[in-house]
Amino acid sequence: MQSNLVMFPSVEAEGKSVQIGETTVTKYGSAEQQFIELLVTEDLDNQLDVEVAKVSEFERTLSTAIRAAYQNACGDQQAHRFLQRILYRINRLKLFWYDDLQHYTNERSLYLSSCRNQIEAAWQKWELAQINVSVLQQCDVKQALIERGAADLDPPLSDDSRYIREQMTEAGYRHLLAIASFDGLVEGSRLSRILGGAANEVQCMLVRVLLEEYGNGRLSRKHSTFFAQMLAEFGMNTEPEGYFDLVPWEVLACANHNFLLTERKRYFLRYSGGLTYFEVAGPAAYRNYLTAAQRLGLSEAAMGYWELHIREDERHGRWMLDDVALPLAEQYPDDAWELVLGYDQEKLMSDRAASAVVRSIREAEQTVLAIG
Repeated sequence: MQSNLVMFPSVEAEGKSVQIGETTVTKYGSAEQQFIELLVTEDLDNQLDVEVAKVSEFERTLSTAIRAAYQNACGDQQAHRFLQRILYRINRLKLFWYDDLQHYTNERSLYLSSCRNQIEAAWQKWELAQINVSVLQQCDVKQALIERGAADLDPPLSDDSRYIREQMTEAGYRHLLAIASFDGLVEGSRLSRILGGAANEVQCMLVRVLLEEYGNGRLSRKHSTFFAQMLAEFGMNTEPEGYFDLVPWEVLACANHNFLLTERKRYFLRYSGGLTYFEVAGPAAYRNYLTAAQRLGLSEAAMGYWELHIREDERHGRWMLDDVALPLAEQYPDDAWELVLGYDQEKLMSDRAASAVVRSIREAEQTVLAIG
């Protein structure tokens, strides 16, 4: 039985702006449904002429969304959401979900690749514009990584962190679990896509991190199993992507960014820098969630994933910095700045996602209060 207290946030506005907003949401929702139908069209690339009306309508909406998200100073939030959802629906075909094999009929579709490339080109340009790349290219890479790692290991509490620790309700905690399950139930999967190649110490350390994420081959110890136990404790959906519609676009962007970096071996250093941040900074976030669960008096099963990660990611953070990032900086001195770029991008995007999650939690809590 799923919890009825995990719900969509309400949106309140008035007048003409509501009508415009609803029209925009409907337009993007309709286009996404059209895309879903294209995804499962048998032999899509050879059926585009048959589906010409559907394809044309989707492409018009896609072009509109790209302009609204990346060429607008404010950035249209619904456009961001639409684009990241479309991109994720393409990227997820890189993983195997143990579902109907026909779902993968178009995994190598040239049309899907062209849609992905069109979104990524505009999106990645927009993301990179928020980083001062020229400064990173001149930095002392090892010193920069060491200093960043030390600062992010135990950062001062932000206002959002204090809210989670001190004010978040049990309904908010369930909402947090719902959103976090998007990554928590398939954790480590993208890392697996960069492990092939020549054997060396860096590769072996990355394999070691992956093995621990996967419970060293035991499902009962796999990290996603602990996350599923937290969901089950509240009677929530334990299926991967079960709460996809709750996931903010900022969280989807983190996933899509990692898909891009793991699929392009040229970005190996950026991915390694990003994973270093993720493992170094993870325990601080998990301590916030654990503190909230303890304050709420929840069971051990309802917080076990956080406890596990605090222990293991503290170790993983050291491994990533000492045995992956710093050795790679020595091996690729001319390109080593890309490690810092990857680190800084992951931090920027993770902070943005964390803020979006807290906003969503607050909205969900207000909804519960309103109907309570």
